[in-house]
Amino acid sequence: MRAKTTLLALTAAAAFGGFTATAIRDALQQPAAAAPTVAALPMAALPATVDGQALPSLAPMLKTVTPSVVSVHTKQRVRVSPFGNDPFFRRMFPELSQERINESLGSGVIVDAAQGYVLTNHHVIEGADDVSVTLSDGRTVKAEFIGSDIDTDVALMRIPADNITALPLAQDANLQVGDFVVAVGNPFGFGQTVTSGIVSAVGRSNVPGVGYQNFIQTDASINPGNSGGALVNLRGQLVGINTASFNTQGSMAGNIGLGFAIPIGLARNVMTQLATTGSVQRGTLGMDTQTVDARIAQGLGLDTPRGAVVTRVYNGSPAARAGLRTGDVVVAANGQRIDDSEALRNFQGLQALDAPVILEVLRDGRTLKVETRLTALPRDGASVDIRLTGATFADLPEALRRQNQRVGGVLVEKVEPGSRAHQNGLREGDLIVAANSGQFRDLAGFRDSLADRPTDLVLRLSRRGRIADVMMR
Repeated sequence: MRAKTTLLALTAAAAFGGFTATAIRDALQQPAAAAPTVAALPMAALPATVDGQALPSLAPMLKTVTPSVVSVHTKQRVRVSPFGNDPFFRRMFPELSQERINESLGSGVIVDAAQGYVLTNHHVIEGADDVSVTLSDGRTVKAEFIGSDIDTDVALMRIPADNITALPLAQDANLQVGDFVVAVGNPFGFGQTVTSGIVSAVGRSNVPGVGYQNFIQTDASINPGNSGGALVNLRGQLVGINTASFNTQGSMAGNIGLGFAIPIGLARNVMTQLATTGSVQRGTLGMDTQTVDARIAQGLGLDTPRGAVVTRVYNGSPAARAGLRTGDVVVAANGQRIDDSEALRNFQGLQALDAPVILEVLRDGRTLKVETRLTALPRDGASVDIRLTGATFADLPEALRRQNQRVGGVLVEKVEPGSRAHQNGLREGDLIVAANSGQFRDLAGFRDSLADRPTDLVLRLSRRGRIADVMMR
């Protein structure tokens, strides 16, 4: 009998946990006694109404929202060799390599039912060979990739599905700190999940390792798999695309109330360009700047070390046409405070092409308002130098540059086979880190350094971790 009693206590411990098991054990060790009669207590229940009004609930709003939020499934085919990444043995024994399918899950939002457009994050579909979307009614359809922008982490897909519902897009100007928001997505592959919170901050731009930033910060739980899902207001309008959570222990450690979403105004602008051209073009002011520190502030006679001081203005650039000079200090752009050089760079990266810009500039103790526009740079090699004909150039991804401020250069995005650039040794994926024509850190600086068409042109290339100097003929 004693053994049966002990077994019962252990079974209870496994089922209900240590606290309950301890209570059962203590009860079993007490001498038998007649149980007193206790009147049953009524179960507590929330009232149906308060002051004549029904209790608030998110359920009616979510019934209109959840059909527009989808799960995104990606597959990527990779070749795995027993020789790892050793290029020699991989070429010698290709038959030993095996194909493996990497799968991942994310979320997306239907934003245009007529076109079948679905917004998600770039990092959700990056490198995928196959993308499918599962709708809230259980249908799974293959998605067509339209385009993506790594620097804002926005991607656009199209799904060939009927009877789908799009979320209405909110206006950014209406979003304030303290507004209630709801996140809808597919965390950890569990299926559609809803979490709620408030807007903790707007205009966040100091998140490590991410590209151009203007994030909505929220304490609504955003976990792995929520990426690309919807952040909505209480009217059921889309205010943002959930993109990341921040945790010093890593994203798999769980939510700590620091979630970030891309504002829908920015996502809308990117989506428009992707739907039209399949890619995103950005404008530039055409100048280099440096953060104003205490030493520079003292040298310029400034009371406060704040702003971005102009260190170089490129010939023919929007900055040159607007009359900006070396030594000018930019302290605001379109009314947005500019505290350092990174803030000005981030501002430029978030603006639409040819967008008007009003800069507030300190010059010789006076404050000036300078009007200009962001202009896109030609990216074809022929417009840079005839010896580069056939190459297409791009700036480094902003996320990569932010991870290492010392990294600079120009990316060779594409090279036409047989072209002059190809014959001169340029290849897709090369990084031009230096040239004998002058110093530069980006495409605007590279173009400016070649404005005088040097007789001899030598480029220093970084290719798969190796550095080589190549003569352009």
